[in-house]
Amino acid sequence: MNTLSYKTVSANKATAHKEWVLVDADGHSLGRLASKVAMLIRGKYKPNFTPHVDCGDNVIVINAEKINLTGNKWTEKSYIRHTGYPGGQRSLTATELFQKDPTRLIEKSVKGMLPKNKLGSALFRNLYVYVGSEHKQEAQQPKVINLNDLK
Repeated sequence: MNTLSYKTVSANKATAHKEWVLVDADGHSLGRLASKVAMLIRGKYKPNFTPHVDCGDNVIVINAEKINLTGNKWTEKSYIRHTGYPGGQRSLTATELFQKDPTRLIEKSVKGMLPKNKLGSALFRNLYVYVGSEHKQEAQQPKVINLNDLK
């Protein structure tokens, strides 16, 4: 038996094959879209996934203004931040955050599904969210992906 054929291949920055992927958010619910986008950014759909390496794809999300939230989440879901000063807790509902900038709704939900360390910060830079169907990454020739085909 040849034991060399059973070695586990661990990806690194040089061997990771990163692609550009285009996702249309039109009609998708926020959490389901965010979890699949986070898995694409992380690289979990690839056979050479390595947990400590950025081996995922660069993801472009278009039509951020057409995202869905189910139930009463538009009015009851709150996004809390703190200014750093005493009594500086600020809160926004999903509707208020959506009216300010629809891309922040998707960015916050995807960022919450990535690791909370240096790797997560590096992975988050691979996400590009746009309002409307136009984006700035035409030169990279992104591959269009249907999220319903992913498991």
